[in-house]
Amino acid sequence: MMDFDGFHNYLVSEKRSSPHTVESYRNDLEQFSAYCERDFEIRDHAEVTPPVVRSWLASLMEEKYAATSVHRKLSSVNAFYKFLLRNGKVGANPAHGLPKPKLPKRLPTFVEEHSIKGLYALEKKNAPGASDESTHGEKSTQEFSHLRNTLIVTLFYETGIRRAELLGLKDEDVDFYIGQLKVLGKRNKMRYVPIGKEMKGKLETYLRLRESQNFGQKAGSLFVTDKGKKINKTFLQLTVKSYLSDITTMKKKSPHVLRHTFATHMLNNGADLNVIKEILGHSSLAATQVYTHNSIEKLKSIHSRMHPRNNNVNP
Repeated sequence: MMDFDGFHNYLVSEKRSSPHTVESYRNDLEQFSAYCERDFEIRDHAEVTPPVVRSWLASLMEEKYAATSVHRKLSSVNAFYKFLLRNGKVGANPAHGLPKPKLPKRLPTFVEEHSIKGLYALEKKNAPGASDESTHGEKSTQEFSHLRNTLIVTLFYETGIRRAELLGLKDEDVDFYIGQLKVLGKRNKMRYVPIGKEMKGKLETYLRLRESQNFGQKAGSLFVTDKGKKINKTFLQLTVKSYLSDITTMKKKSPHVLRHTFATHMLNNGADLNVIKEILGHSSLAATQVYTHNSIEKLKSIHSRMHPRNNNVNP
């Protein structure tokens, strides 16, 4: 098995990659290493040649991996060998310049505005009521759970922050006076994301309810479970999926869909692309411009329905 420890340390210490990115690199490289050992009896990264990498890519395509996954895996191997090359561990990068499978053009998946309104209807509909026969303690926990879950989902939609960014939020990251969140994004880049008056009120209510639960030692996190522990990515995924399942039939239901939804709705309602870029924390405008395609598709649909020359009406 090839040794990836040095590369791992480089990603964490120098590149300051997120834990999710580091894990993806390691999984891809371990898969590549296993293939080299199994099919070519190669255990030393210096023995890998371009034909070996091409053979691995071909095997991935034969196993029906998506083109996007193959791209990512090749990028992982390429980054690993760039690191080795810089450190004099190899004489050449066997992944350099290899052709990649063509990527299909995919628009970001987002929830329609009329469906998103259902989130706020659920917020009121499912709130524990005064007629609830639960004991005071149970009702208090239910109220806390409901507010926390609806707050998480609507915060994703109203700010466009990433899953890891929400997990990293602490109490002190909420500025109630100015009305903004301090968010630690990719590669430890700090940015400030505005929140509205209604969202500030929800956050204040949530913090009061959280305090009333008497959790004891703080988890060091803004959002906690019913037992006062820091929430994790699985909790977020399941919470978002549950809420989106009640308002849409779309297959993909994740925090990132709400991020796409935020950006698309902002653009559709007249927000400047550069403003969206800053809020999302994109490093370049090109990453944000993908949302213009959704808006163009919407305009084309409206034009097709509304323009008199497209309405099968005799002139």
